[in-house]
Amino acid sequence: MSVKSKNIPAPDRVPAKRALISVSDKTGIVGLAQKLHAAGIQLLSTGGTSKALTEAGLPVTDVSEVTGFPEIMDGRVKTLHPAVHGGLLAIRDDTEHAAAMKEHSIEAIDLVIVNLYPFEETVASGADYANAVENIDIGGPAMIRAAAKNHAYVAIVTDPADYDLLTAELETGAGSTGLEFRKKMAAQAYAMTARYDSAISSWFAAQMNDPLPRTFSIAGTRAEVLRYGENPHQQAAFYRSQERRPGVATAEQCQGKQLSYNNINDTDAAFELVSEFGTATPAIAIIKHANPCGVATGSSLAEAYRKAFACDTVSAFGGIIAANRELDAEAATEIVKIFTEVIIAPSASEEAKAIIAAKPNLRLLVTGGLADPAAPGVAVKTVSGGLLVQNRDNGRTSASDLKVVTERQPTGHELADMLFAFRVAKHVKSNAIVYVKDGATVGIGAGQMSRVDSSRIAARKAVDAAETAGAGEPATIGSVVASDAFFPFADGLLSAVEAGATAVIQPGGSMRDDEVIAAANEAGIAMVFTGMRHFRH
Repeated sequence: MSVKSKNIPAPDRVPAKRALISVSDKTGIVGLAQKLHAAGIQLLSTGGTSKALTEAGLPVTDVSEVTGFPEIMDGRVKTLHPAVHGGLLAIRDDTEHAAAMKEHSIEAIDLVIVNLYPFEETVASGADYANAVENIDIGGPAMIRAAAKNHAYVAIVTDPADYDLLTAELETGAGSTGLEFRKKMAAQAYAMTARYDSAISSWFAAQMNDPLPRTFSIAGTRAEVLRYGENPHQQAAFYRSQERRPGVATAEQCQGKQLSYNNINDTDAAFELVSEFGTATPAIAIIKHANPCGVATGSSLAEAYRKAFACDTVSAFGGIIAANRELDAEAATEIVKIFTEVIIAPSASEEAKAIIAAKPNLRLLVTGGLADPAAPGVAVKTVSGGLLVQNRDNGRTSASDLKVVTERQPTGHELADMLFAFRVAKHVKSNAIVYVKDGATVGIGAGQMSRVDSSRIAARKAVDAAETAGAGEPATIGSVVASDAFFPFADGLLSAVEAGATAVIQPGGSMRDDEVIAAANEAGIAMVFTGMRHFRH
């Protein structure tokens, strides 16, 4: 049953006479406690926090003195007591609450500074199951939620980043906190405990091998407010989730202006794509509007960039560039020849950084490593009134997975290019068609309602690229082609043959596979099935 409010109005200013401090992250806590003590605020504390404040010469009352009960069970039970929670939850202007406080000798607590056991950090360190469970905080969230609920009288601070804000509030209010400040801190406190519980529930789901649990929660911490969203009339912010996957969310920005909403989206797409190629061979991906406009490998990053750029020199202008290994001076010199929005790489040499520094608006991000394309994870999209949640597309195709379905066998060179093309197609918006020749894309068709249209667009782009380069024929002549899903009719395949493709890689599985295979045999090309589709909407 619900509990009805007595509609007692909250006061604006509440003097802070008594503060409860219990933190795992002790950043700045001694300095804050010194300011609180200087303001005449009594300090209550627990365990390690109490010890740290005492060693700093501050007078501290241990919570066990307030409760009349020692910490027990390895500290699992210390603040879960009416003397603490009564002091947090009491409505001071309610006569019944005031009488209960007096009867049970409960003193009000006006200020709570609490943060929680480092559960996420413990899990990230590789801790075993038992240690992860031991780092699930119980008393901390209970105090935070109690103080936040009673924000009419109690101020709750959960983030060291807000300590200066707290001291400024106390100085402005002559030792008191204002209602708007308490509301703001309460909102942040509930968001923090929600994130904490989300991290725990996600960890438990992983332990139970249940990536799609009955109740799915997701949480993020705001990294920055963005200038706007996809369009100037949309508000936006960038949040970091609990996932510690190398990429745009974990990268260090070495230089350049603030990333935009679209920059972040495209940079993520670029880095996820280039991570598909590991570090064995230099690889470059150029992205525009979340779709690749050029991807290539080479003997060096510079060569890979030149090959990727040649695929679509027009679309590459103002694009996002991802590298799969340390960015060197030679590659940086090539990249800065045209306007580029963002470069992202595992690292960058000092020489490369100096070259990029000549373009002050060009953002350079270093991640410290590549994302693992085979790692488990989830992908989330919003729909009206709900969420669509699925496993991340971490499917991989190797030569041993391929089934040759035509009379002609592909050559070794064609096989290598087909696997390259299919890996790229996984990162192209559906319907996706990717032509590849000698380890480089030479034509990409993305996001069309018809697969045959994607095939024709990709071929047309190759013709345009040949004309721009002054070449005699488009690079699709003698290329291979990948399709992210099966050809429903032979027309898409025939369009690829017309463009000059000699081999095709596709998932297979169409009701008309036999017709498509017959068309491939008649054209004298090789075709392989992967058995795995890579739609990307």
